[in-house]
Amino acid sequence: MNEWTAQLYAHAIAIETEAAQRYSDLGDAMAEQGQHSVAVLFFMLSSFEARHLRELTRRTAGRVLPDVNADYSWREGEAPETVSFNACVGQITAQRALLMALEAEKRAKAFFEHAARVTKDPATRALAREMAEEEADHIVVVQRALERLVSHFKPRPGA
Repeated sequence: MNEWTAQLYAHAIAIETEAAQRYSDLGDAMAEQGQHSVAVLFFMLSSFEARHLRELTRRTAGRVLPDVNADYSWREGEAPETVSFNACVGQITAQRALLMALEAEKRAKAFFEHAARVTKDPATRALAREMAEEEADHIVVVQRALERLVSHFKPRPGA
């Protein structure tokens, strides 16, 4: 494994670790509010991130990865896919939580797309593209949930 690929794996592992925890926190917050369908979605996203993390860890087993001491230059200095922890405290609405998740997934996708664009190494580019595609899938899941939530609260014609 070359240095570029090792760096990307290290960053991807850090990103997925944070995202799994933050989505679990949001799931707990939504469950406490009785927003069970939204809680299930966040727990599902957390399991997706945990599955990605296990796969990344499997791929890098026995290899030494560099320490991640990066400033990702995203809001609040957090990793691209991280949902702000402060938002998990108190009464956050289901819509706000979903909007935050959508933004977190978009930031993660942008991060991996950027990595794919700037690297000259084919293996690193392939990994970055794979990660960006996974984030794109998550964006679709969150967008659909947000659309369902918003449409649920819209007045029905003739009502």
